[in-house]
Amino acid sequence: MTEIVPPAEDAAEDAAEDPANAGAALDAGSGSPASAPAGLPAVDTAGDAAARPGGELVNVGREQVHVVTSGPADGPPLLLSSGLGGAWFDWRPSAALLEDAHRVIAFDRPGLGLSPAAHAAPTLRREVDVLAALAARAGGPVVVLAHSMAAFHAEALARLRPGLVRGLVLVDPSYERNPRVALRYAAALTPAATATGAVLGATRLARVVGPLGRRLVLKHTSRRDDPASGGVVRSVYGRGTVLGTALAENLAYPEMALDLARLRERCPFPAVPLVVLTALGDVKEPAEARKWAAGHARLAAMSPLGSQIELADALHMVHLDRPDAVADAVAAVLAHPGGNAAGAVETA
Repeated sequence: MTEIVPPAEDAAEDAAEDPANAGAALDAGSGSPASAPAGLPAVDTAGDAAARPGGELVNVGREQVHVVTSGPADGPPLLLSSGLGGAWFDWRPSAALLEDAHRVIAFDRPGLGLSPAAHAAPTLRREVDVLAALAARAGGPVVVLAHSMAAFHAEALARLRPGLVRGLVLVDPSYERNPRVALRYAAALTPAATATGAVLGATRLARVVGPLGRRLVLKHTSRRDDPASGGVVRSVYGRGTVLGTALAENLAYPEMALDLARLRERCPFPAVPLVVLTALGDVKEPAEARKWAAGHARLAAMSPLGSQIELADALHMVHLDRPDAVADAVAAVLAHPGGNAAGAVETA
């Protein structure tokens, strides 16, 4: 098996910022050990032993991703994908409710969390390939839980590789009804975003800017404390690679939305169970709340087995604030056949 190593720029940054822990690189197709170990950045888990990643680096084509698996090996596989710039520990409260009876697989997209820097710029196709490889490695089909922008990737996977998808739980998903892109510039600007991250990492500014940005985001998107300790947050969001990747994902967002809209015209959505969780607690204007809920209703209606659950008081990080709603949605998907009527709306 060919050895896959992190890109030189990421390896250099990790050597400077985070002495590597030993972690086996696995091939997503076979799950077998690679010919040589690959390093995971060290994580400061002082006072937060539960946040120790306990995962491995998995080869998915040209990329490597950090994967953390919990729960029984023979449980129904759940594949958890975070929103823009997110990390595996965002799912900790939800995973705690699911891992007794399910095989819970959380991962970091290339360049995020503890994953090495990406070889390719973030695109809808790249993210589908990553999800497909991880779903196949899990033995597929899987239930995909996707938060925010990751819903683009999950929906595209269902349309392109329906045999790998048992169902979807879209957690306050991003929705763009009529996306438009005048000029596709994300790929051209990704090197600049990566370079910005590298500068922040080399000057150690990332260790200040990253955790501060994380705190500001959670202040507006969640009512609970960060699920990871300050040390873990610094270990992840203090990496220049992570900050550069978050910038690159933000640049890619409009193009991913447009590519998904075009995909909808070509590839039908499969008749799989689908639950859309809609957070309305951070949408202040009633008209905007109705618009947001209506967009999510359109997503739920993609499948004849789709349903929507409105969470009036939840903020955007539903998987942090309402892990019970996430667990209930998974149960509804796995309870199929039967399911809810298309377009049904509940409140919780």
